[in-house]
Amino acid sequence: MGSGERILLAKPAQLGASILSADLLNLGEEIKRGEAAGVDFFHLDIMDGMFVPNITFGPLMVETVRRATDLPLDVHLMIEAPERYLDAFIDAGATTLTLHTETTGHLHGALQLLKRRGVRAGLTVNPATPLVMLEDVLPIADQLLIMSVNPGFGGQTFIPGSFEKIERAYMMIERLNPKCNLEVDGGIKASNIGRVRAAGADMFVVGSGIFNSNASVDDSVVLLRDALAIAES
Repeated sequence: MGSGERILLAKPAQLGASILSADLLNLGEEIKRGEAAGVDFFHLDIMDGMFVPNITFGPLMVETVRRATDLPLDVHLMIEAPERYLDAFIDAGATTLTLHTETTGHLHGALQLLKRRGVRAGLTVNPATPLVMLEDVLPIADQLLIMSVNPGFGGQTFIPGSFEKIERAYMMIERLNPKCNLEVDGGIKASNIGRVRAAGADMFVVGSGIFNSNASVDDSVVLLRDALAIAES
C-alpha cells in the first residue's frame, strides 16, 4: 500500500498476551509478569471442540483472569452458537467478545446485545472465509480480528497470505467504520510484527512470542515493542 505512514499513525499499537500460551499452573504470576512488561490487554481463546477441534476455557477462566488483572480482557469465542453464552462471558468480566460469522446465523443480533450490555463487539472469520461476509455488520463493530492461522491451537506459523488480507481489512474499515480497531492473531513474533503493523493492524495477539522458555516475558515484550518502533519510524 502506498500510504504506510498514515496507516501506522492512525491508531496506537496495542500488544495483547494470549493466556493460551501461558503457564496455567502459575497463571497469576504469568499475568503479573505480563502487566509488569507493559502488555495492553490479555487475550483468551474460548474453544468448544466443535467449531474447532480443541477445547480450552469457559466463563470461569474469564472470571479467574478478571480477578487477577484490571487490564482489558479480549475474549475470542471459537464456539458454535455463541449467542447462548454471551451473557455468561459478559458477567464473567469480558471487555471484548469476538464472534465468528461462521458460527451463528444471528450475528447482527448478537452484536447488538453486546452493545446494549456495554461490551466491545468484535468480529472475525477463518482464514479461508472472505471478508465480504462481514461487510454488512462491520459498521456496528468495535473490533475486527484477522486470523493469521487456522483457529484451534496455539504455536502455529503465520500464514503469509494474511498480510494481503490485513491490508484489505484495513481498507474496509476505513470505508465503513474508521473507529474500528484491526486486530491480528496467530503466529505473531518480533520477526513479523512490524510487517503486520505496516499492513494496517493496531492490535496484536501474541502467545508463544511472549510466554516462552527462551526469554523472560519482559524481554519478549521489549523485542516486540522494538520491532513495532522500527516499523513506525
